[in-house]
Amino acid sequence: MVHDITLKELFDLQNKEAHTMIDVRSPKEFDEATIPGSINIPIFDNDERAEVGTIYKQVGSEAAKERGLEIFSAKLPDFINAFASIETSKTVFCWRGGMRSKTAATVLDLIGNQSFRLSGGIRSYRQWVVHTLDNYQLKSEAYVLNGYTGSGKTILLEKLSQNGYPVLDLEGMASHRGSIFGQIGLDPSNQKKFESQLVEALSEHQNAPFLFMEGESKRIGKVTIPDFLYNHKENGIQVFVDLPVEERIKNILDDYQPWNNPEKFMEAFNLIKKRIHTPIAKDIHDHLTNEEYSSAVQLLLEYYYDPRYEHATKVYPNDKIITIQAQTIEEAFQQVQGLIKEIEMKQQKLS
Repeated sequence: MVHDITLKELFDLQNKEAHTMIDVRSPKEFDEATIPGSINIPIFDNDERAEVGTIYKQVGSEAAKERGLEIFSAKLPDFINAFASIETSKTVFCWRGGMRSKTAATVLDLIGNQSFRLSGGIRSYRQWVVHTLDNYQLKSEAYVLNGYTGSGKTILLEKLSQNGYPVLDLEGMASHRGSIFGQIGLDPSNQKKFESQLVEALSEHQNAPFLFMEGESKRIGKVTIPDFLYNHKENGIQVFVDLPVEERIKNILDDYQPWNNPEKFMEAFNLIKKRIHTPIAKDIHDHLTNEEYSSAVQLLLEYYYDPRYEHATKVYPNDKIITIQAQTIEEAFQQVQGLIKEIEMKQQKLS
């Protein structure tokens, strides 16, 4: 017998015990969006799913079911073994809690490897994510790291997170660095994947008195920051990190590693070179061609990114601005830790 559970019951189960969520959709569907923390044990691979879908449209549902069962029967031993290796309790799901998850749960029940099935599938989870973000009230005070390109804002967020401080890594969720070169070497998230990760992160830090995040535009790569979060960020305390240009160049090279994708960096540069004075653009092009990346980055900062940052920087009230001047990223991190101690002392006095 298949045991259906609601999304709320799934969340309650996760809070009580170790529990594994299993997405039985195709790898392509899984990659596009899933419930964070889930693993993928697909009933059909991408081509098989496309084949069954075509039969459904061109012939009918019964023919599609027959072909689907034929495909699934051939891989049944591997499918069962994959589930048997999971020692925790399990919940399976597909898109709407339909045939694929029912088939998986039924087969497992027949061999005594019981699992739950998520009623409504990932569609119910997606509806919950949208509803949650539409009605979210963020109470944690925002501390927003700003600074010229290469100021180590992402590195600082990583260090803060590693030390147990509450952080929203928006670029990490977007899988994009927020610049024209930002997706190189990464697989940018779509809006669904981004919002699922965002809800999880907000839930994790919902009781935090403060949150650190990076100064971002409304759009990061393929995703858009929800209005409530963007407005909260804009009204937060703006922490401007000022590092020497040499340190910034080092941070950029460490992060982007252009020597691993030289052709993609040239492609990205070609999209912006018309906005740079022609002689300088030619110099940057030559540096990239000759793999002189430090020189190329220095010119990009001086003639493209720094002027754009200065132009785009909003005028924030003086009581909302904190400036951190440091020679290295480690020194900047120490100053941010000092800022946190001040925040905590202030909150203790207020409480």
